[in-house]
Amino acid sequence: MTRTVLVTGGGTGIGKAVAAAFLAGGDHVIITGRRPEVLSSAAEELEGALTTVVCDATDPEQLEALRGRLPDVVDVLVNNAGGNREFDGAPPSDLRGLAERWRANLDANLLGAVLTTAAVDKLLGPGGAVVNIGSFAADRGAGSYGAAKAAMNTWNIFLAGQLGPRGVTCNVVAPGYIDSTEFFRDRRSAAFHEERVAETLVGRAGRPEDVADVVRFIASPAARHITGQVLRVDGGVIPTR
Repeated sequence: MTRTVLVTGGGTGIGKAVAAAFLAGGDHVIITGRRPEVLSSAAEELEGALTTVVCDATDPEQLEALRGRLPDVVDVLVNNAGGNREFDGAPPSDLRGLAERWRANLDANLLGAVLTTAAVDKLLGPGGAVVNIGSFAADRGAGSYGAAKAAMNTWNIFLAGQLGPRGVTCNVVAPGYIDSTEFFRDRRSAAFHEERVAETLVGRAGRPEDVADVVRFIASPAARHITGQVLRVDGGVIPTR
């Protein structure tokens, strides 16, 4: 059965890998993002029933326009748009700058997911799934980015309670250190890379496909009794029992 899958921030990195995984399964995938040129490049690379829509997940008006272009049913929503806005400028020098930095990460990594989910809420039907892309930063004492991802984890529990009676599951997939994405803006040193790899129990950095495979599983019929959870894909950096 062909499903409709909406992936925010689907033009690069983890989002593009998620889109590719669902396309490989024969699903219709809609990817959104802020940059038209990035979406066009992804469309040229990805194969399958793909639709691209320029949309900023933090902009209510753009989300309302997106909703008008969606089919009657969205089977899977993957809230992937985000990233660490702390890499986009110099450290703040005053309280105004600090407030702007925190708001930027909360908007990008939490509010965008909240608004997108609300925008498509009525399109989600029984058997549907919401998958939120979190981060192991939520449990590592990080600043505004980690705080936003920690807030996502608790919001996901609330969301699972809201949508569960309708047969919709809600989970967070939390990557660890993922190589070969735009996340670090090419600011990683060799030492930083080696330190992150050394933290893992498997001796390698994560790949976007590692996350994409878990996302596809958690949205599949095989995972219908899994909801309200955080599934870490971090190579064992934060083990649990």
